[in-house]
This record gives sequence, structure tokens and C-alpha cells, in this order.
Amino acid sequence: MKFAIACGGTGGHLFPGLAVAEVLRERGHQVLIFVSEKEIDARALGNRPGFVVEKLPSVGMPPLFSLDVISFFRRMIASFMRCNAVFRRERPNAVLGMGGFTGVAPLVAARWRGIPALLHESNAIPGKANRLAARFCRKVLLGFSECAKHFRGPVCVTGTPVRRELTFDVPSRAEARRILDLNPDRTTLLVMGGSQGASGINSLMMRVAPRLAGAKIQIIHLAGKRSVEEVTAAYAAANVSARVLAFCDRMQEVYPAADFAVSRSGAASLTELSWFGLPSVLVPYPHAAEDHQRLNAQIFTTVGAARMILENEAADAELSALLLSLPESSAEFVRMAEAARGLAPRDSACKVAEVLEEVAA
Repeated sequence: MKFAIACGGTGGHLFPGLAVAEVLRERGHQVLIFVSEKEIDARALGNRPGFVVEKLPSVGMPPLFSLDVISFFRRMIASFMRCNAVFRRERPNAVLGMGGFTGVAPLVAARWRGIPALLHESNAIPGKANRLAARFCRKVLLGFSECAKHFRGPVCVTGTPVRRELTFDVPSRAEARRILDLNPDRTTLLVMGGSQGASGINSLMMRVAPRLAGAKIQIIHLAGKRSVEEVTAAYAAANVSARVLAFCDRMQEVYPAADFAVSRSGAASLTELSWFGLPSVLVPYPHAAEDHQRLNAQIFTTVGAARMILENEAADAELSALLLSLPESSAEFVRMAEAARGLAPRDSACKVAEVLEEVAA
């Protein structure tokens, strides 16, 4: 069969969508992928030849009374027209949207042409784009069961797919630290703010860095392209051992090198942390739509897989205390790691692929 997957815009939409695409291709199907015009999409797809790719000009929705609204609707209409033309030519058996505004136009176009459409919602609560897109879909697939109450139609809990490269041929901790040129015997903290970095977490860690001086800790920090030099300088000034990267497209070498993490709480990041059983300190993005990152984090804190701190005035002291105390508490570490592994999805990409096949049959 032939399937289309709309999954661009952010790593949280892109990588789970590509995981499903790879499973479908292994099952002998053809896969067409819709992505955004962002750099992250092009970079990720550069390592995955063989897919037919269409770029859409869709962007996230601006504030309602912003002048950017006109451009937003123009881009949305242009995306719909492009998808409609592609579907008229290719006629896929089903279309899957992985969330966000890049996925809206393909799902609307699929409904327009009578093609079965499905939506995957990875967060604990849907944003505006997915609430809208769900109206055009036969079924909504969920990353968290807690989200089911927000949709009226049929739902299916599949978990959020884990990108394929994280699930096989992953190096050992010692080998991963050797690849990254890290001290093999030092407690290692991974700091990440999603696929494009997070200025709030960068600022927080730069303020906390002096408090970590003298601690037996080393840091891998994914800071985003704009902040690499500033973050690197802050760790150096505080005499904290750190490897600061703008972006990493080989996370299969980063996750196993880490003992624990400081992270935003987007659904894809949480899925990957749980896959590797990493205890975490979660700092939800305070401006996330529907406050979904805080709700995602609560799922992890409820079972003891993570601690959560809010990005406010008290965060500096709270975060530094956690970072200095957790590595010394091995029993707590073990409990958090076990709880994190208990939340890891199993065969999620295969489950999504099976639902697509059922709907398309």
C-alpha cells in the first residue's frame, strides 16, 4: 500500500513520524513524507534516503491579532493546495498526521479527497492544531492514555514511537563516553531543551554552573546553534567540565553516556528518556500550548520517574540542590530509573503502522 505521513516542524513531531515511516517501508509499503521548510527537517531527512518528501510552507499559528495571521492563512491554503495535488496524483491508502500545524493541511486534504486520515497526539493534552485536525480524522492515536478524555471520536493508545536509531546497535555507557571524549568514571548529566535547544534551560544552567564547581560531575549540553558559545564560556568560567553542542543527530551515542538528565518535557523527549531509563529533572516550557509540558511532566513525577521544577525565581537554588543530591542517592537513582523504564513504550511504531494498515484495508 501507499501511505503519507505529515511529521515536520519540530523533532517531537518529526522523529516519531519517521519511526513509523521506517516500519511501514520494512513491511513493503511506499511512504510519502510531508515536512516543513525548517532546517531540522532537512537535516534529519539527510540521513534517511529513500523516502519521497514534500515540503510544506505551513507555520505555527501566531497570536490571533498579529499581522502574521495573514501570512499564516496564506501558507495554510498553499499547503492544502499542494497536498490536494499530491493526493490526486499519488492517491495514498491512508494519511497520518503527527501533530502541529504542518499536519493540518494534509489531513484536511485527505478528508477532501475521501482518503482515511488518522492523527497521533503525543502529549497529555492536545493543542489547538490537533483539536482542529481531529475533526477530519477517523481515529486519534495517543501517546498518553490521560489524553483520551479530550477527544470525542475513536481513540487508540499506542504510545509515542521511538526513532529507530535509538533502538538497536546502541553503544555501551563506556563506549559512548569514549566516543564523546568524556571521563569514563564521572557522573554525567545530559541537558537538553528539545531539538532546537531551549533558551530558558540554557540561562538556568549558566546561572547554576558556579554552584556545581568542585562537584564530580560532567555535562553534555545540547544548547542550540545560537547559544553554544555563551553556554560553553559559562561552564568554563565556573570550572565545570562540559561538552556543549548546538545539535546532535546521533543521540544513540548521547543517551547511553548519561546517568541523568535536565530536560524540557515534550512528549518525544520524555519517551526517549524513559526508553533509556534516565532519571530526570524536568523543566516544562512555561509558554507551551495548553500548558501541555507541565501536564506531561506530572505523568512522570506521579510514578517517581522524575522531579519537576518550574522556570521561576526559585529554580536556581532548587535545581542546583537536586543536581548535587541526586547522584549521591543511589537508591533514589535506581527507583527513578526503574520508574522511567516502566513508562517506556514498547513497539509503538509497529502499533501505529498496524492501525494504519487496518484503516487502509
